Amino acid sequence: MGCQMLWLPLALTLMMATVSTGGSIVEECDPGDLKGLASFRGGIHMDTSGRLAKWVGRRCCRWQGVSCNNETGRVTEVHLPGFISTVDFVFQSQMEGWFSPSIALLTSLEVLDLGGLAGLSGRIPTSIGRLKNLRKLYLYGNKLRGSVPESIGKLLKLEELHLHENRLSGFLPPTLGCLKNLNALLLHSNRFTGSIPASFSNLTNLMHLDLHANSLTGHIPQNIGDLQLLKELDLSDNLLNGEIPASVNNLTSISVMYLDANHLEGEIPFPSNYGQMPLLGFLRLQNNQLGGKIPPNLGYLVSLQRVSLENNKLEGAIPSSLGNLEALTELYLSGNKLSGVIPKSIGQLSNLILLTLSHNSIQGPLPNEMSALQNLQTLDLSFNSLTLNSIPRWVAELPSLSRIYLAGCGIKGQIPDMLKSTPSPIQELDLSANDLTGGLPAWMGSLTQLYSLNLSRNHLSSSIPASVADFQELGVLDLHSNNLTGSMEHVFKIGTSFPGGSLTYVDLSDNSFTSGIQQISVGTLERVVYLNLSHNLQESKLPTSMEKLKALQSLDLSYNKFGFGLVEALANLSHLETLKLQRNQFTGRIPAEFLNLKNLKDLDLSDNLLVGEIPAGRPLSDFPQSCFTGNT
Repeated sequence: MGCQMLWLPLALTLMMATVSTGGSIVEECDPGDLKGLASFRGGIHMDTSGRLAKWVGRRCCRWQGVSCNNETGRVTEVHLPGFISTVDFVFQSQMEGWFSPSIALLTSLEVLDLGGLAGLSGRIPTSIGRLKNLRKLYLYGNKLRGSVPESIGKLLKLEELHLHENRLSGFLPPTLGCLKNLNALLLHSNRFTGSIPASFSNLTNLMHLDLHANSLTGHIPQNIGDLQLLKELDLSDNLLNGEIPASVNNLTSISVMYLDANHLEGEIPFPSNYGQMPLLGFLRLQNNQLGGKIPPNLGYLVSLQRVSLENNKLEGAIPSSLGNLEALTELYLSGNKLSGVIPKSIGQLSNLILLTLSHNSIQGPLPNEMSALQNLQTLDLSFNSLTLNSIPRWVAELPSLSRIYLAGCGIKGQIPDMLKSTPSPIQELDLSANDLTGGLPAWMGSLTQLYSLNLSRNHLSSSIPASVADFQELGVLDLHSNNLTGSMEHVFKIGTSFPGGSLTYVDLSDNSFTSGIQQISVGTLERVVYLNLSHNLQESKLPTSMEKLKALQSLDLSYNKFGFGLVEALANLSHLETLKLQRNQFTGRIPAEFLNLKNLKDLDLSDNLLVGEIPAGRPLSDFPQSCFTGNT
């Protein structure tokens, strides 16, 4: 009995001496694990999270971010992600330093998470292949360089490999095709070159493959269709060429497929039959060289929500079968060679919120069935062969439409009054390159939610009404190449309710304005990046208040009658990249302060009445003599 009484406290004492906060029953760290962790810590010279500062002593299983096996005491997981989220706070930490190859000493490691630390540099060590138990490897969002070692193909238990957003380069090792347990392979946003290894088709458990934003060349692997569990495929923004393999029809689980921004050619080969790719919801093929017609079978992909085929070489008519895509919300077909008329079946797309068909050869008339697109918010039919003559009334009656682009559509007459009171306030309106006549209507200022207005390249002939000052959110105003006259002063009063104003882009060039620049109100133009007042009839001195247009990057006042000296105030526009003042009547010397325009890339002071020497030094010395000719 006495022995039993002594045993109980002895057992409790042993348990208290051996159980750590991490649940380990071994007090001290395995020597190899300790050396590997200590070497990693030694390579880091900055840790904003403070986690590594707590790595002291030999009991590494108690260290923050380290987990061990309860029975062996070996380190199995290292979690030191850059993004730290707890119940109390969210913190983006950063580590700077060298990725120590000694991490390979942690031979029982199953999870290594060093993702998003931003400053981890060095290379992925060739010894990484020793981590035979590794299931998850997260090294994304760092500054790692060099190639991916072939030894990574020895990590046969690996399920997730995230190396994206680094500076990795070289060829993708074919040994990656040995990782048959891999379900996520994310290598995007690096500097990889060469072709996609054919061995990738062996990764039959892969669900996510993302290689976008590299410099990969060659063809998409012919057997890519063997990845039948693949849900997301992103090969966009590379240099891939050749045709899209027909085997993509076998991707029965695919829901996202992005192949845009490559050099792919040939016809769209999918779907070849009804029932293929039944879950495909997001398809991007834009910015390639795909040709032929839009396949009518595309109408079989009934799960499609967003489709972009723009900027290819597609021709022929838009197939009426697209009307079967009842889930479709966005359809991008701009920049092709499409012809014929818009099919009436487009009116069946009740969930459509965006339709862009610009820069094709589509003919009119527009089908009245489009008036059923009750959820349509954006409509772009610009630069086709529509010859509308007038805007159909149903356009102004669509209950959700707020962005209207009808540039180059052959619209004639005055700006229609029906745009004054649309069911949904207009936010963007582009009627440029038409045959509009008359003036700017006074009611236009009532479009208080308008952000972008483009009426350029028409035949408008009036002064700018005072009501334009009522625009409260206008950021882009383009009225160039009309016959507008009088003062432009009301433009410079737009957005007065915004501190610094709302305008960022103003183009009033190629008109007949005679005044207004003196009325520039600095408080309303502090955000302006682009200002073009060229090819008008203004004659005055430049206001010194222009020096406070701190955001200005491009200023064009050429082909006017501005006189007097060049104001030194222009030298305070430190972000200025383009300055065009040619063909005016500026006098005096070029201010030496112009040497402060360090970002200047485009300068023209020719054909004025300037005298004296050109101030010596950059950036003025970078420009050719033609930028200064026609002066004294």
